[in-house]
Amino acid sequence: MGTIYIVGTPIGNLSDFSPRAIETLKSVDFIAAEDTRVTLKLLSHFDIHKPLVSYHEHNLRQRGEMIIQKVLAGEDAAVVSDAGMPCVSDPGEDIVRLAAAAGIRTVVIPGPSAAISALCISGLSTSRFAFEGFLSTNKKNRREHLQSLVNDTHTLIFYEAPHKLPDTLQDMAKAFGPERKISLCREMTKIHEEVVRTTLGEAAQYYAVNAPKGEFVLIIEGAKPETEPELTLEDALAEAQELVENGMRPTDAAKQVSAHSQFKKSEIYAALVAADTADIADTANAETND
Repeated sequence: MGTIYIVGTPIGNLSDFSPRAIETLKSVDFIAAEDTRVTLKLLSHFDIHKPLVSYHEHNLRQRGEMIIQKVLAGEDAAVVSDAGMPCVSDPGEDIVRLAAAAGIRTVVIPGPSAAISALCISGLSTSRFAFEGFLSTNKKNRREHLQSLVNDTHTLIFYEAPHKLPDTLQDMAKAFGPERKISLCREMTKIHEEVVRTTLGEAAQYYAVNAPKGEFVLIIEGAKPETEPELTLEDALAEAQELVENGMRPTDAAKQVSAHSQFKKSEIYAALVAADTADIADTANAETND
């Protein structure tokens, strides 16, 4: 049984092609490519001569089974996309699924990724993010997709083609609000690489009158997390009093409530003492009146 190698290719600058990726493509028996014409140019540049198999979203079922059978018979295969990492918004994910079902070993040869590269220079949060890929060309589906993400606090990553960008930005501004931050990363690693950091409203307005050029990665600020309303001192006191009534010492109750409120332990403790003193005074007055 052979092995399937998932090989990342340059997203623009050929110097980003790793020595390991080159050696892998030279060693396999055949290469499954999204567009054989694009891959042939890459292979020729690095003097790689291997049989190519066309493998894309329109023939992935038929060709996928053929590739699996060849690997089961002992051949090694490499899977590449036109640019970047296969299997990310790419039919390569299907061949990995088939390989897993058949018990075939898969090995990843990491390479450039437009999504991660754009995220790194976006100027937006990179701690938590969600890759959303390409939006639907259907207006209704596209708007429903965006609406489902309105409250998502992750930084959002989209791919977009230039001819669709103006409409997409208009829909994003309506869904997320015009003030939401966006970084538009164009032609990553290529001669005309550009990063524009602005708001959705300004981006939609600009590209409504200026024709976009090149492939875009859109990095959009996540929604602001909802915060619970701050406790008032009366709320903090009531919570502390309940803890005391359940057997907790006043100092410990004040400390516990202070940990999740804007009030200091001393403030809550003082309020507890004052409330207790007031209760004693009210009781004494009531007994006197009796």
